[in-house]
Amino acid sequence: MFQPFFTTKPTGQGTGLGLSLSYDIVKAHGGELSVRTPLEKVDSKVGEGSEFIITLPVEKSLNV
Repeated sequence: MFQPFFTTKPTGQGTGLGLSLSYDIVKAHGGELSVRTPLEKVDSKVGEGSEFIITLPVEKSLNV
């Protein structure tokens, strides 16, 4: 689902670039983008939703 042009929408209703671009941006900042479906199911169903988790590293500032 993080591959460019992956979409479940009908033709002409989406490019399938949103998650791919988001994944690339998060990775460029040293983070992770993952997805969790309801109750950790392998396949989600319409209307159940999914949870996308962005994890970014935190740097401590050096107060000199």
